[in-house]
Amino acid sequence: MSIHISPIIAGAMNWGVWQAKFSTTEMARMIHTCIENGITTFDHADIYGGYTTEAEFGKAFAESGISRDKMQLISKCGIQHTVGNRPTKVKHYDYSKEYIIWSAENSLKFLQTDHLDILLLHRPSPLMNPDEIAEAVEQLKSQGKIKAFGVSNFTSSQTELIRSRTEVYCNQIEFSATHLDPMLDGSFDYMMVNNIKPMAWSPIGSIFKEHNDQTHRLKLLLSQLVAKYGFTADVILLAWILQHPAGVTPVSGSVSPERLKNQIKATQVKLELEDWFAIWTESINNKVP
Repeated sequence: MSIHISPIIAGAMNWGVWQAKFSTTEMARMIHTCIENGITTFDHADIYGGYTTEAEFGKAFAESGISRDKMQLISKCGIQHTVGNRPTKVKHYDYSKEYIIWSAENSLKFLQTDHLDILLLHRPSPLMNPDEIAEAVEQLKSQGKIKAFGVSNFTSSQTELIRSRTEVYCNQIEFSATHLDPMLDGSFDYMMVNNIKPMAWSPIGSIFKEHNDQTHRLKLLLSQLVAKYGFTADVILLAWILQHPAGVTPVSGSVSPERLKNQIKATQVKLELEDWFAIWTESINNKVP
C-alpha cells in the first residue's frame, strides 16, 4: 500500500481548547509552518478538544489555501467520552459498523476534506467485533473516504484479531526513552513481521514533565549528547526513536511552531551505537539485559 507519511507527524491534540487555543489564523499559520518544514502529516482524533478540534482545524485548513494533496490527515474514532458536546454518561467504546462510518464521515465534514489518509480505532474494546469493523472499513475504503486503516494502543493479539478480517496499516502506541515497552514486549517484532507501521505518541516521554530519578539520569546524559551532536535534547530523543529498525514515526505533540521546525532535524541525526544504548541504560538504571 502506497501511503506517504512524513518522518515526524504533527499531533493536533492540543492545538485547540485543550491547550494552545489557537485562533483560526494561528492554526492556519501552524499548518503552513509544518508543511514548509517537511511535516506534512497531521494526527487527529474525534475526541480532541472535546469533539471540537477537528472542526477548528478544518476551518484553518480552508483559510490556509493549502492544497489537500500537500498533506496527509489521520483521525481516530471509537471513544465515547463524557467530555465535550455529547450526552455520554459513561465513557465507553463503540465499534459498531454504523458508529465507525458515522464518526469517519463526521471527521471528513469537520476537517473539510473528502477523505482521510488513515482512520484508526482509538483504543481496543473487549466488545469489538472484527467482522463488523471490517465491514465498516471496507465500505469506507470502497467509497474513497479512507485510504488506509489502522489501530491505536492495541496489543499484538488485539491487532491480529482485527488483521484477520481486514488489512491493518499501522498501530499508534506510546513509545519513548521513558516508555520502552513496545521494543521489549514483542510489539515492534510483531509489527515488523507483519509489515505494520508503528507510530509513537508522546515520543519525548516524561523527561521534561516529571522530576524523578529516571528523568534526572536521562537529562544528565542528554546534556552530554547535546554537546556532542550539536542538536537539542528533544531532537536527540526523536532521533533515538527513528533509529529503531521497525521504522517508528514519532507523533510530536508540540504546539510551538519553532519547536516543530527544530524537531524535523531529528532525521539528520545518526546516533553512535553506544550512545543509542546509553539512553536505554540510563532509562532503566542498569546494564541492558
